[in-house]
Amino acid sequence: MTTLIWLPLHEKQQEASERQEQLIADSLWVEQTIRFQLQRNEESLNLMASEIIAGYLTGPRLQERMTNLIRNNHEIHRIIELDANGRLITSTDETLITKNELSAPSKRADERARATRTPMYSQPSADISGPVMFDYHVPLYIGDKYTGSVVASYLASSILDDMVPWWFAQDNEIALTDINDVIIHKRASGGAGRGVYTHRRALNLAGVSLKLSTNSTKSAPKLLPSLLVDTVILLALGLAWSLTALWRDINRRLAAEMALREQIAFRTAMENSLITGLRARDLDGRVTYVNPAFSQMVGIAAEDIVGHLPPMPYWAPEAMGEYQRRFSQVVAGTVTPQGFETVFQHANGERIPVLIFESPLVDDTGKQTGWMGSILDISDRKRVEDLNRQQQEKLQASARLATMGEIASTLAHELNQPLAAISSYTAGALNILAREQPRVAEINIDMLTHALEKANAQAQRAGQIIRSVHTFVKKREPMRTAITLSELIESVAPLVELQAQKYFVAIKVDIPPTLPTILADQVLLEQVLLNLTRNAIESMQGVAPEKRVLLIAASVDPATPRNVVVAISDQGHGIPPEVAERLYSPFFSTKADGMGMGLSICRTAIEFHGGTLTHVDNPGGGTIFRFSLPALQNKLINTTMPAD
Repeated sequence: MTTLIWLPLHEKQQEASERQEQLIADSLWVEQTIRFQLQRNEESLNLMASEIIAGYLTGPRLQERMTNLIRNNHEIHRIIELDANGRLITSTDETLITKNELSAPSKRADERARATRTPMYSQPSADISGPVMFDYHVPLYIGDKYTGSVVASYLASSILDDMVPWWFAQDNEIALTDINDVIIHKRASGGAGRGVYTHRRALNLAGVSLKLSTNSTKSAPKLLPSLLVDTVILLALGLAWSLTALWRDINRRLAAEMALREQIAFRTAMENSLITGLRARDLDGRVTYVNPAFSQMVGIAAEDIVGHLPPMPYWAPEAMGEYQRRFSQVVAGTVTPQGFETVFQHANGERIPVLIFESPLVDDTGKQTGWMGSILDISDRKRVEDLNRQQQEKLQASARLATMGEIASTLAHELNQPLAAISSYTAGALNILAREQPRVAEINIDMLTHALEKANAQAQRAGQIIRSVHTFVKKREPMRTAITLSELIESVAPLVELQAQKYFVAIKVDIPPTLPTILADQVLLEQVLLNLTRNAIESMQGVAPEKRVLLIAASVDPATPRNVVVAISDQGHGIPPEVAERLYSPFFSTKADGMGMGLSICRTAIEFHGGTLTHVDNPGGGTIFRFSLPALQNKLINTTMPAD
């Protein structure tokens, strides 16, 4: 009798437990579906931002890309582009053409994204026109300069209406809430939830935390009104119940298998559509999975990679040692999740620069089973970097040519002096020979030798000036060598003296012989010195002659002893505060005929060497420009590329 009473109760409890488990499983699937779609949108927006920074997407092309992204992803309500001052540049929403305003939470998210240089979501808030929205901000940076943002707005209603399957919404009331459980939007296609089977799942996004709450429309299982009737039915229809239970179990299993096949097919289609390469390895380093994007990246079929232990067929021979070191770190479990750059070898021999993110692969019990890697092909980024470097080199070469053009007249005058002296000394030597020709034995050798030595010295002086100019203006690849500051100052001294003589400026040099050696590109630093000394000399045109003194000094940085500091001091007119704010900006110049690239190129050249360029007011009047350079004995040079 006890068993007959226990059976209905147990059946009710088991059915309730199964319904709750099914609700949790379905809620997890819906949450993963929403998260994956948002991640795909993030990748698309980040790619769009990279192409805007590279200058590829502008005007109609950018408008078309934004429109296509919204057309293919209905959850995105609008996309806009803002400049560095927050003004609207491009928008898919015609209403924003005249009404350029973001909500307060969106503005705060934009400020956080700009400060951290990381894409960020805003807190949900009601738009001016009514619907609840939250924005995704992608900051745009060119180097260290902020140039604007790309902002994508999501309708909270679209998150549930477009991303949640109809069959799930038919059986459950689903709501999107904030961290304080305040309902942002609710979808109840099948009616209000009963409060019997519920589940909450956090939807953590960068900058905002949301919750996905589900409330089933199903009620709790009920016992029959009479246990006696239930007992009679169980006894009379025991066999029918067993068959029914078996049939239900079979159908449930078939439905589960069908759902599993659909989920596997969906995930397979999802992985095949990724442009990011995925690679999984077990704890021994054996490859267990690669997606089609990875196979296409290296030009090797998945079956030729899966199951392999190192060395891998896509490893480049020249970096094999670094690959082995990285693999040892993976096996030892010491790999950090931050990305690193390396190079893969395509099946056709081509080298492919890639960016790899490696993280632990954990199963549903929390146990690590291997490592998961995301691989991005950064060939386009490398090409852009090379193009920027080439443009920078062209600007530097143009600046050197412009500098030489400015001192061309002084250079001609300086060369005329040694050439005239050479002519005089050689004419004197010829006169001696002509005068003493009848008495060859009595030629004054000392006088002749003195004249020829003077002519030779003047010829060497002219040659040194010409060599300095040729070395300075010659276009070449940057090449670092070990040099001392004394050698650097000495090499550029002839050109500095030419400019100083033009304005009657005295030059003082204070370079201690004990300063450490630096590793630098001599021509780039000569260009920096020539630009800074020229600016200093020209700034002293209007001061008294006794104050026209240019000081070039160097010392060990007291704040950072492993650095040396070079200071260029003048006693000129100084730099006004309004000019100082834009002093290093490209194409900004206070000279009528200046290009505005001198100080910008100087700062780029110093930062290329790992140093900094600053300026302060000279207490005696004028300005002091300082730049720091790492000393050779403290500079760690890594000429190898990190590998996987």
